[in-house]
Amino acid sequence: MGNTRFRIAVTATLAAVALSSCATTGGKGSASALYISALQGGIVARSGVELSNSQTQRALEAEYRALEAAPGGQPVAWKGNDISGQVIAAAPYQVGQQNCRQYTHKLKVKGNETEVRGAACRNPNGTWTPLT
Repeated sequence: MGNTRFRIAVTATLAAVALSSCATTGGKGSASALYISALQGGIVARSGVELSNSQTQRALEAEYRALEAAPGGQPVAWKGNDISGQVIAAAPYQVGQQNCRQYTHKLKVKGNETEVRGAACRNPNGTWTPLT
């Protein structure tokens, strides 16, 4: 049990470091750019909601954090101007040798709510690829 908590803490720390590197390097060649691009627009892209580049970045970072480190059912929230969202990943499950998770991205735009669902699997390099 203690080993699992240690691994979760290390994973969460590494995810935070990877995501924070975007701010210090401007995103060019940073580790977080790799993780975000691997999401291929995430499930937020399927929502039909138009997002600015900064809102898209926040939404995808929330998707990555939810998939990588959040306990099942715990929301990862983000906010930008007139829009907010939260990503909730379910408990991980195995497909072959890969860890996968189903997740929901809820968006709220000027009082209107939209919800999209999907799943993603973790690659050996730590990135997540959405299932289509």
